[in-house]
Amino acid sequence: MAVAGLHITDIESAINWWRERSPSPDGISACAEVRALAEVYALMVYYREAECDEHSMPTRARDAWLAWYASTPDSPCIAICSTSQGDAWCKGCGRSFDEVKRWTEFSPGEKRAVWRRIMQDGSAWRFNRYAERAQGEASAAAAAPAEPAGSRR
Repeated sequence: MAVAGLHITDIESAINWWRERSPSPDGISACAEVRALAEVYALMVYYREAECDEHSMPTRARDAWLAWYASTPDSPCIAICSTSQGDAWCKGCGRSFDEVKRWTEFSPGEKRAVWRRIMQDGSAWRFNRYAERAQGEASAAAAAPAEPAGSRR
């Protein structure tokens, strides 16, 4: 896989995530994370670049992006893997056999590039037949850490 670039839509999503987490107290100023990401975003717009290199981003912007990235689902897997049945492309998540096999080796940028491709394609079962299942698993995973340890229902 070629060096993955962080797409401008991911930078924008990270900015919006930080704006939600740390709203402006006066409607004008922004938190340090938004400012760091906004600088990268502005340069991308100015130079008409759709992607930036995850490894050469300024440290503060990369750290802010990685915090947003950590809030997203890691894997597109919905536990219906047709690559285990010999398919070159998984019908469940839309990844190639190589992407499934090497997923844990991928950098965050490489993973986001795969996510972007499969979301744009939208033909994997995760986006149609089993979309509710995938959404339910993501919601359950997001809700799990929010419960205090030792709580009982």
